[in-house]
Amino acid sequence: MNRLIDQEIAHISRVMWPALLGDLGGPILSPDYWRKRLHALLDAPAVTKVQLCALDSLLLQLDDYERRAIGAYSAPVADQSTDDCEEHGSEPVAVQQ
Repeated sequence: MNRLIDQEIAHISRVMWPALLGDLGGPILSPDYWRKRLHALLDAPAVTKVQLCALDSLLLQLDDYERRAIGAYSAPVADQSTDDCEEHGSEPVAVQQ
């Protein structure tokens, strides 16, 4: 069962963001759809700590997507504090997962 969960997490990690970005018509699949899929995996028996961390990360990406009002950027932004960016004179970098 753990291997199936790993495969589902890997699949969702690859396709969730492009599906949320969608096209001119909006998202292909809604944040609610992805949230239900992730919560179904969380409810699976014997989820490992690594899997739990990966699922939590994906849920946080969904939260971030919804908080930023859809389309504010084209990919998840790497976690960096604003002070760190200003200190080094660089902008946050988009990361594709």
